[in-house]
Amino acid sequence: MKNYDLIIIGGGSAGMAAAISAYDAGIKNILILEKDKFLGGILLQCIHTGFGLSEFKEELTGPEYAYRFIKEIEKRNISYLLETTVLEITEEKDVYYANSNEGYQLVRAKSIILATGCLERTRGAIVLPGDRPAGIMTAGLAQKYLNIDGYLVGKKVFILGSGDIGLIMARRMTLEGAEVLGVAELMPYSNGLNRNISQCLNDFNIPLYLSHTITNIKGKSRLEEVEISEVDSNLKPIEGTEKSFKVDTLLLSVGLLPSIELLKGLNVKANNKTKSIFINESLETTIPGIFCCGNALHVHDLVDFVTKEAREAGLSSAKYIMGKLTTSYNNTLNIESGLGINYVLPNIVRLDNISKDLKLSFRVKKPFNNVNIAIFINKKLVKEVKKAYLLPAEMESIIISKDCLEKGNLEILVRE
Repeated sequence: MKNYDLIIIGGGSAGMAAAISAYDAGIKNILILEKDKFLGGILLQCIHTGFGLSEFKEELTGPEYAYRFIKEIEKRNISYLLETTVLEITEEKDVYYANSNEGYQLVRAKSIILATGCLERTRGAIVLPGDRPAGIMTAGLAQKYLNIDGYLVGKKVFILGSGDIGLIMARRMTLEGAEVLGVAELMPYSNGLNRNISQCLNDFNIPLYLSHTITNIKGKSRLEEVEISEVDSNLKPIEGTEKSFKVDTLLLSVGLLPSIELLKGLNVKANNKTKSIFINESLETTIPGIFCCGNALHVHDLVDFVTKEAREAGLSSAKYIMGKLTTSYNNTLNIESGLGINYVLPNIVRLDNISKDLKLSFRVKKPFNNVNIAIFINKKLVKEVKKAYLLPAEMESIIISKDCLEKGNLEILVRE
């Protein structure tokens, strides 16, 4: 059995950034396990621009962004295996994987970083009414078919959900000659970034139907028609508001879920808000030495944010391997999401591992205008920041000085 200092599961933006960070911190014996044919993950099918503005101070496509990290991986001679499926990991940090060259293998690590990305919610997850014809798929799958395989999945398209992948595919399908008749969003606000609403819908005169959902699907062998209806404040369809569209394709952009199947069955604490796992200030799970980052931890807006977080995971893993990470939970700060906050990360902070400042990442439950973000520690206000607006689609962060931190409970909330 081969032994490694660090095994990283996933060779996308998070996995590569974590590997580079750990290597530069002194950990050289690293293995990346990637299920696809190439490093890069979802970036390889994202041929639109908009990546790298924070990381490289220039605008790149997804493949261009990925290639810059692939070059850094190869420059450091970090080992990686492609077309390799990880089957199981254990609390002892054994990793079972399989591929066509080696068959079934067992390797062991001192530390593991889970960088497995996220999955799209499918039709079965949202229980769409009506017939079950061909022509219904997730927006990400349609993106792969078009950008990787060169296959246009339909000519008359409707999109359910205003997530960023759906918005980007509205533009992409239009540019390829398809007609996108509209986008329906269940909530009274978009779940995509404002720039994507502007560039992908408004610029192409594609209507966005807020507070609408699909109430019927018609079609025999192939999709023929979708019906949408307005919903009330309880998200129930309003009778008499039906609109019908003759289409051959329905794309679903109805949310992403962290891919953490490998942690199922382990003694790891879940985070019901993020649909992922409970982590501390070092991006470490409740199993010592197993870390999580990127979209496997929580869904990010931008790949640049994934990269930054993954670097922290790589550095934390290196500290753990070298025995430089405080493992005791005697001096901790529990983090709670208060009024208006959907979730906040990390979930708990071992204060002895905070060298300078503490960064909190959070999302709000609904849109807000002209509000304050307030931080209370042990019911004492330690920081308040005014915000002109807050949107559920945009992840926010706030920095708290180490001088303000103390053992106990921290609550973050929105004050109108």
